[in-house]
Amino acid sequence: MDPFLARLLSISSRLNDKELSELKFLCKGIIGKSKLEFMQSGHELFNSLIEKQMITSGKVTFLEGLLKHIEREDLASELHQFVEEGEVNAPEEQPDANEKRRLRTAIEVICDNVGKEWRRVVRKLGLSEVKIQRIVAANPFDLHEQLLQALVEWQKWKGRDAKANDLIKALRVCHLNLAADRVELELLKLNS
Repeated sequence: MDPFLARLLSISSRLNDKELSELKFLCKGIIGKSKLEFMQSGHELFNSLIEKQMITSGKVTFLEGLLKHIEREDLASELHQFVEEGEVNAPEEQPDANEKRRLRTAIEVICDNVGKEWRRVVRKLGLSEVKIQRIVAANPFDLHEQLLQALVEWQKWKGRDAKANDLIKALRVCHLNLAADRVELELLKLNS
């Protein structure tokens, strides 16, 4: 099952008839009038927009705009967050089972051994400042949880390219060699 289509179906189920009618009106220049008249649900409309390539799993600004126009900021925000958090990645875009175990172990060790320097580490990994600020805002008084969420966010973003060795490299670049050594030691134990 495609997670993006599942999310669109979820959004469709929360639209009332008036909102669907307004969305159809806003799409008159894109989808033919006769086709719009027969649409009875949001997912039918979304399917037509996908066919016209107005929305894709990585391009949702048009749909976000439509949802904002009908004053469904909640749905627009949910869609934006869903795409930004990388939840549209298919299972085949995730690391294999062995690498997932290595990543989980590395993340646990890092969370136990890195303190307030965590932002430097995740910046080296390429996590955006916006995501870092969102994580801090969601967990304002819990440094451990901030780091954990940042690393989980990085792993989602990287998908199958997320490697435990990248975490070790980032630690070393930030001169957190003791933490890097501990991660390597735990990974060695994991492999033996």
